[in-house]
Amino acid sequence: MNRSRARLRRLRFRRLGISAVGALVVVGVAAGPAAAHAEVTASDPRALAENVTLSFTSEAESETAGIAELRVVLPKGIAPDALTLKDAPKEWKLTATADGYTIGGPALPTGTDAEYSVTVRQLPDEKSLAFKTLETYGDGKVSRWIEVPTDGEEVDNPAPVLELKAAAPGAKPISPGPSPAPSSAAPSIRPSTASSSAPAASAGARATSAEGAGSSTGAVGVIAAVPVLGAAGALWWMRRNRGRA
Repeated sequence: MNRSRARLRRLRFRRLGISAVGALVVVGVAAGPAAAHAEVTASDPRALAENVTLSFTSEAESETAGIAELRVVLPKGIAPDALTLKDAPKEWKLTATADGYTIGGPALPTGTDAEYSVTVRQLPDEKSLAFKTLETYGDGKVSRWIEVPTDGEEVDNPAPVLELKAAAPGAKPISPGPSPAPSSAAPSIRPSTASSSAPAASAGARATSAEGAGSSTGAVGVIAAVPVLGAAGALWWMRRNRGRA
């Protein structure tokens, strides 16, 4: 009887031990480091708000290299020339692209998040804005935060999304900024006057030369024919005189 009770106690302790270990594992997983991601916030997150500061944070996820460049695709309604750099890591520069911009410079220390901010002339009249971002590390590794969740679904690599509130009463879209002036160094597509007149001049010269050559040939022919006609006339005169004699 005592032996049976002892066995039951041992089984209970084992079950409790297994449960405790499982609980520790679950807690350990929940307390582990969260997955890296990219975020965006705004100083005035309202549609049609003007001179808004957008702050971006890209969390570092590499254990061997730091972030060196960020490539951002701007959402519809924000042109690349409608924003300016406000704050960035030391020696980082912003360069406009056809659909957004790149910002980067010397690679940040390993494990350091990339934080920067830009000023936008005006936010578009939308409910949300997605800023698809590509992170490039100093060792060439690229993280792509480009997926836009829809209907509340979860995605593996979500793009930074800014939720916008309704526009302020009376807010209107401002006119776009002036287009950049064309470069004075741009090559002209008009044909060069010198190159087009050169063939014509050459053709004229050839024609003049040919006419001169033809005139010279004709003069030489006339001069050569004079002695021949003179000799024929003398021969005819001599024969006539002989016939009379």
